[in-house]
Amino acid sequence: MLRLRRRTSVTAGTIFDRTRTSLTVWFTACWQFAAAKDGISALSLQRSLEIGSYQTAWAMLHRMRSVLVRPGRERLTGVVEVDETYIGGEEPGLRGGRAKGKKLLVGIAVERHQPRGLGRCRMVVLPNAKTDTLRAFLADHVEEGATVITDGWQPYRAATAGRYAHVRQPGAGREANTTLPGVHRVASLAKRWLLGTHQGSADDAHLPSYLDEFVFRFNRRRSRSRGLVFYRVLELAVAHEPVRYRDLVLNPRTPTTPPATRQSRQAADAGPPAGPATMASGWPAQLRLDGYPRAAF
Repeated sequence: MLRLRRRTSVTAGTIFDRTRTSLTVWFTACWQFAAAKDGISALSLQRSLEIGSYQTAWAMLHRMRSVLVRPGRERLTGVVEVDETYIGGEEPGLRGGRAKGKKLLVGIAVERHQPRGLGRCRMVVLPNAKTDTLRAFLADHVEEGATVITDGWQPYRAATAGRYAHVRQPGAGREANTTLPGVHRVASLAKRWLLGTHQGSADDAHLPSYLDEFVFRFNRRRSRSRGLVFYRVLELAVAHEPVRYRDLVLNPRTPTTPPATRQSRQAADAGPPAGPATMASGWPAQLRLDGYPRAAF
């Protein structure tokens, strides 16, 4: 009888696969990631766990972010506010509204609960605000038959036709936070979180993963047990396929020392510099979140 001998590991097929970092360090990092209300930056993780390499701490956090979207997760139901916002700094000469610039367009959907309060949310980077794009965004994140509330943007009429009950809230002469208060509150919280925890240094190539983390935290904001959130992070981590460093960044140059000043810390939390090359997603890596565009609120 032919016997095949193979060596394997309990971490095989997970994000811990082939890691050279101790699992005790990994689990402590997962706990800090889950337990901190506003998350943790790579520099703070490196310091608290005394990790020798900033690059290691940065990659650990991005591996955790990559598993936070559960395949087949439930779509939003009931009454759902939908809108878009731009994330990025103000640009001289650029008008507000849906004017295109260097900022990234982010679609936001959030459940509205009665008589007041918000339920779950979704945030996704969109290439544009055209009908087909908005229709795909709704189909992926909002359950068919839900009531969708939008502003007066015309493409929403066709994007919701036949699938949703559409309620338009034209914003002429009204403040944006009164026409669609839910999505504008979520947009404001997300931008303040990026500017606070991450010092506004999340680059455009990695913005989707930061938004996944924000949504994960927002949807569990009422959890009374940080242990359950920690358990969910581990559960998602062991069910996810391995994430290699090359999947996170292309042609990296390893930072040799941790950032010593605020300016260098802001640059460092964006990840290892990629020079003139583009990041793994193919997007340029120049964007920095250095302010709130007024039109986004």
